[in-house]
Amino acid sequence: MLFVVRAAATAAQGAARAWVGMTGFVLVTQYWLWPSVGPLLIVLAVGLGALWLPWGWEAHRLLSGELTLRRVMTAVVALPSWWVLAEAARSWDKLGGPWALLGASQWKQPATLAPASLGGVWLVGFLVVAVNTAVVGALLVRTAWLVALPVVLAIIGPAWFWWGPAPPQGTTVRIALVQPGDIKEVTARQAASEVLTETLEHQRLDLVVWGESSVGVHLVSHPDAMARLVELRRRIGADLLVNVDARAPSGGIYKSSVLIGANGTRGSYAKARLVPFGEYVPMRPLLGWAASHTKAAAEDRRRGDGPAVLHTNSLAIGPLISLEATFSDLPRHEVRLGAQLLAYQSSTSTYQGSWAQPQLASMAAVHAVEVGHPAVHAGLSGVSSAFDARGRELGWLPASSRGVLVLDVPLGSRTTAYDRLGDWVFVLALLVITASCARSARRSWTGVRRWRAPNRAAARRWCSVRRCPPRADRP
Repeated sequence: MLFVVRAAATAAQGAARAWVGMTGFVLVTQYWLWPSVGPLLIVLAVGLGALWLPWGWEAHRLLSGELTLRRVMTAVVALPSWWVLAEAARSWDKLGGPWALLGASQWKQPATLAPASLGGVWLVGFLVVAVNTAVVGALLVRTAWLVALPVVLAIIGPAWFWWGPAPPQGTTVRIALVQPGDIKEVTARQAASEVLTETLEHQRLDLVVWGESSVGVHLVSHPDAMARLVELRRRIGADLLVNVDARAPSGGIYKSSVLIGANGTRGSYAKARLVPFGEYVPMRPLLGWAASHTKAAAEDRRRGDGPAVLHTNSLAIGPLISLEATFSDLPRHEVRLGAQLLAYQSSTSTYQGSWAQPQLASMAAVHAVEVGHPAVHAGLSGVSSAFDARGRELGWLPASSRGVLVLDVPLGSRTTAYDRLGDWVFVLALLVITASCARSARRSWTGVRRWRAPNRAAARRWCSVRRCPPRADRP
């Protein structure tokens, strides 16, 4: 896209090309939203793509025409800054959250994902754009120094992975992730999870995690359902982390993670960040028509109060649900509350067989590296996954499979720089952009002054010949 933007005739055309390119990117990576939002997906893609207009304008300004070493170096710093801020703006939960972030594309490569422990997924995205910009500069300028630059930038991640601080070994817990598949009927869905869980007797487990919406009745209102879960927990000898999608006695519908112990409920967490259109319709009086023409929520779900940590006898669990698996701030809150393990629960049955399922499951790797704690992801209909504190894959159960994924998860963890400092990459990006804009404004003002000076002299010469009246008398 950098080459396409650079080839535009003007900076405005370069910005427009970036807009079109990113609109296509959103449509391709989030095509699976069509059943929920319908034609509004096109409006969403066009709106989100517009966030890259400044990036395209800056890319054309810095990389078009005759390149110099200084312009390439400026581009290597400025373009990643614009990109990160555009991604941050489109990651607002009201717009659907941070799907398909550029930094998250490295989830399968723990070595290149390692900088996430320093600056989150944003720093990884920053480095990816910087490497690509440096490659373009090296191909266009072809100096030895610029040829080495993308190589140097590309090895930052692996260098930090191999020589940076690593989590201690720690203890290991045995966890089972239950994946019964895409079952529409509520009672059959819970029964399928119970049948799979019964096969786990005598396996000496520490925790069993079910997927999102695995229980379709409120456990307080249905004591028989609670009794069955408690009995199941006693038989397998490990606590159950189930997920309830039902109407509470207060009247609202909540999605909640509920930890079932030997004597009943140990605690619960209600989902706080809901899926636009999937779980609520933004501005329903205006956009409510979408519910009748798509699979958008007919009734808005209720929000929980915020992050919570659930405790078994030996493990502190930070539960998060579905869309919440895409956000970087939520696992930081969970870890600060004392969570040893991040436990994500999702369903994604609406998007069965699409890119949504592996995209969501892969984010557990990103957040594990960001906060230096292991993470597991139980998908009701897939994908289920698990990663250690360095983002290395421990297990992966694709959406086409049905069954239980049993794995040993090392609890070795550490406090990362990202956990301590937060989103400092945003501040860096703002500083870089501010400095770049100030420098451009200064150059433009200097150019105007240089243009006006000779024209003033010419005007004075013309007035002396024509014997113009004094300036105060002139219109």
